[in-house]
Amino acid sequence: MKCVICHSDDVQVMDVKEEISIGKDVIYVTIETPVCQSCGEHYYDRRTIRYLEKVEEELKRGGKKLKEIGRVLEYVST
Repeated sequence: MKCVICHSDDVQVMDVKEEISIGKDVIYVTIETPVCQSCGEHYYDRRTIRYLEKVEEELKRGGKKLKEIGRVLEYVST
């Protein structure tokens, strides 16, 4: 496969973390997808897009238990 952005031949299937935002929360979903090793462009097929849409709907319904991996805090000046 050749990258459509930088035309590199170095496109490899890798695990990547896709971010889904629900309200003020950010959820990482690990997926396996081709990634250009030169410019970082990710390639998603229809099956992957449908999977991410399904996960987002499940998260919106609150039907999944999530593992907390850290905290993000916001500084608010007074």
